Amino acid sequence: MAGVGKLLKQAQKMQKKIEETNQALFDEKIEVSYGGGAVKLTLNGHSEVKSVELDAEFLKEDKKTIEDALLAAITEGIAKAKTVHQERMQAATAGFTLGAA
Repeated sequence: MAGVGKLLKQAQKMQKKIEETNQALFDEKIEVSYGGGAVKLTLNGHSEVKSVELDAEFLKEDKKTIEDALLAAITEGIAKAKTVHQERMQAATAGFTLGAA
């Protein structure tokens, strides 16, 4: 049963790394710029939008253009945040195996 004990210790170590990584993702800053800087977003590693900046000149555009640019920037930001999240979590679980030693 020594293999079970080793597996349990490994699982606890992985759980701690996951918790630390999960917390660090809240502090992660993912920046997205769209339309030549007309729209700038900052998100965290959990895909939460933390700030939005719109260029003053861009606000002179029509409503549909602004809405489309915001939507595109948010979509891009969420995709980047998901990629960062996956990469960090994969790193946190690297080396963990379910087989008994």
